Amino acid sequence: MKTTETPAPPPAEPGASVSKTRAPAPGPAPHKREGGVLNVFSHGVLIIWAIMVVMPLLWAVMTSFKNDSSIFGSPWALPDRLHFENWARAWTDANMSGYFLNTVLVVGGSLVGTLVLGSMAAYVLARFDFPGNRFIYYLFIGGMSFPIMLALVPLFYVVNNMGLLNTIHGLILVYIAYSLPFTVFFLTAFFRTLPTSVAEAAFVDGASHTRTFFQIMLPMAKPGLISVGIFNFLGQWNQYMLPTVLNTDPDKKVLTQGLVQLAVSQGYKGDWSGLFAGLVMAMLPVLGAYIVFQRQVVQGLTAGALK
Repeated sequence: MKTTETPAPPPAEPGASVSKTRAPAPGPAPHKREGGVLNVFSHGVLIIWAIMVVMPLLWAVMTSFKNDSSIFGSPWALPDRLHFENWARAWTDANMSGYFLNTVLVVGGSLVGTLVLGSMAAYVLARFDFPGNRFIYYLFIGGMSFPIMLALVPLFYVVNNMGLLNTIHGLILVYIAYSLPFTVFFLTAFFRTLPTSVAEAAFVDGASHTRTFFQIMLPMAKPGLISVGIFNFLGQWNQYMLPTVLNTDPDKKVLTQGLVQLAVSQGYKGDWSGLFAGLVMAMLPVLGAYIVFQRQVVQGLTAGALK
């Protein structure tokens, strides 16, 4: 009986390529297509929002360099030349220089006091367990939900009885009290994210609680301090209700009060170019502070999520 053998295929010649059957490339996953559509939509919304925010600012800056006839005759056209006399007139005639100096003194003093007192209170609430810890913490949170308008009348009498009415230092103390709840709330959560091993090593080396806080923990909390400092700076610089009630001295008015007075007076005089110049003067410090510290603000806001 003979066995039939199947002949083997001939060996491939050198250099010949062996064809392989390839599977068809898979198409894009549905979730990727949906993600791309969502990204396009979100970027479009952000672009529209940026235009809505930036255009009024640019228009105000451009208008501050025009004369009154150009403002009403061609409001969207570029100025024929830069009228720097608008800024000089608003700075001197409208006493914007005095308002600006008072605002710097009030906001600078209150910002330093808020950060120092708020960071110390937040560090104690975040790092030490003692009876009433949570109660004090919730008191600060409750202060954030209390409308300042409800406290204006009793606050006026308290400040008046203390002899601090129409004074710079009285306004500084009120600003500090107004800003402490949010500062303590923000920094308490930030101090809880910092490592405890560094503070424990400092205690082992013989450092006191005060030295540990000011020389070790406070520098580590720099991103959080800058973030909450920017938020407090924005709120205190633009504060109008408190100085209007507690500060009626014409020589000690802050910038927000000066802008209102400038708007009323220049409205009757028809000096709209000087009004826009004063508005841009009040706007530039806030805008510059955020541009300079924007990276620190983002780091402070995301530090708790990254640690």
